[in-house]
Amino acid sequence: MKNYIATLFIACAMMASFAQSKKKDKKAPSKTEVSTMSLKGNAKIADLYAYQVYGEPFKIENTLTNEELGKAFDGMKSGDVIENVQFVSTIESVCKKKGCWMKVDLGKADEQSFVRFKDYGFFMPLDGEKAEVIVHGKAFVSEISVDKLRHYAEDAGDSAEEIAKITQPKLQFNFEADGVYLKEN
Repeated sequence: MKNYIATLFIACAMMASFAQSKKKDKKAPSKTEVSTMSLKGNAKIADLYAYQVYGEPFKIENTLTNEELGKAFDGMKSGDVIENVQFVSTIESVCKKKGCWMKVDLGKADEQSFVRFKDYGFFMPLDGEKAEVIVHGKAFVSEISVDKLRHYAEDAGDSAEEIAKITQPKLQFNFEADGVYLKEN
C-alpha cells in the first residue's frame, strides 16, 4: 500500500510539474515584428571582381538599390526587423577610430542607414568614404539614446559644439552586416 501511495504521489507531482512548464512556455506576443520576406531588388552590379570581401562572402541576388532599402525602412517602426537583405549603396562616413561602423546613403536627402558589423567580426577601411558597397545582413529600426548618438558623433570626429547640440534621442535606420563587398577605387 505504501508503494502504491508513493507511486501515486510521484505521478501527481510529475503531472503538476508538466502542467506548470506548459504554462511557462506560452509567451506573450512580441512587440517586435521580424520579417523574413524576400525583397526583390533591381540593383545592377557590373563587375563583381572589382570588389573586396569583408566579413562573410554571400551570393549576389535580389540586391536592392539604396532607394529601395530606404522605402523598405519607411514601412518599419522601432523594433521591426527584416532579415537576409542585401543592398548596394555608397559609404557616407566610417568610424575614424577602428572602422567598426559606417553610414551609407539611402537616397533620401540627409537620411542614412547606420551599419554595424555582426559580432564586431570585421571592420571597414578608415578611408572608405564615397566607395560603393554591397551589404548583406538584417535591417532594423531602433531609437538611439543621446549618449549613444554623442559617442557616435565623437567617433566620427565631430566638434565639441556639434556633439553638444545632440539633445534628443533619434529613430535610426540600422543594419547589421554579416558581409560587405567594397568596390576598389
